[in-house]
Amino acid sequence: MRGATDEFSDEARIRMPAGRLNMRKSGQDERRGTHGQGPWTFEFDKMQVRVAAVRIRTNALAEELPTHQHSQGQLAMVVRGTVTCEVPGALWMAPLHGGFWIPGGVPHSLRVSADGNVCFLFMEDAAAAMPQTCCSLSISPLLRELILHLAALPEGAQCDPQAQRLHAVLLDQLVRMPTEALHLPVSEEPRLRRLIDALTRDPADRTTAAQWASRLAMSERTLTRLVQLETGMSFGRWSQRLRLIVALQWLTSGLSVQQVAHDLGYDSVSAFIAMFRKAMGQPPARYLAQRR
Repeated sequence: MRGATDEFSDEARIRMPAGRLNMRKSGQDERRGTHGQGPWTFEFDKMQVRVAAVRIRTNALAEELPTHQHSQGQLAMVVRGTVTCEVPGALWMAPLHGGFWIPGGVPHSLRVSADGNVCFLFMEDAAAAMPQTCCSLSISPLLRELILHLAALPEGAQCDPQAQRLHAVLLDQLVRMPTEALHLPVSEEPRLRRLIDALTRDPADRTTAAQWASRLAMSERTLTRLVQLETGMSFGRWSQRLRLIVALQWLTSGLSVQQVAHDLGYDSVSAFIAMFRKAMGQPPARYLAQRR
């Protein structure tokens, strides 16, 4: 239902436009990468180097790895498409040609979009002074090429002296990267979970806070207080942040600004651009051009 105004369970993921709903859930023993050792089969306990990288390319179906954790920290870097990560209390998205950092020991699930191309970099905790909380990272062209080169090394070459020197340069660059706060606070409170799951399935839904309160058998005042308490945001700001994250996913997957504005239920393209500019500091076209 769409109103007038102003992560997640395993089955409730961000809705993609028509034709983009196909998705495959992967087990730890499925989907191998170009060298027979894909991100879903990485043997963390057998990692013999401080840093290791693997690459995944998806085809017509998106790939999802359910909630898991490991002692190594993990960087997800987007080459094409999108990758999202849910950790307790938040959904994170890596910007195009950027990435996000997951500290070791943090439970998380991962989703790579259809026709995606993503590198995962795994690091021992003591390898570098990385943030102790999840964050989005900018990725410089040099760091991007270092990670791609490391991921392309043949199996067994990670321990070679040349690779060790590459690790040192990569880590030196990685700790210099600026961080961004591109995430959506989420909650496991049962009533809010219903709201979150519904809006992530259909981010164009403009059901008002009053209408949601009626659906959830509470007063509007109680709902607004609950959303603020659980997410740290007002209902309006939270739903706008959700639409911004979805917009970035769709734009980086190749949809036009006009199509994204329409699919998110905006009355006009100019209204969508105004929201985007206010949130990101620049219009969509310029934001994407600087990241290509």
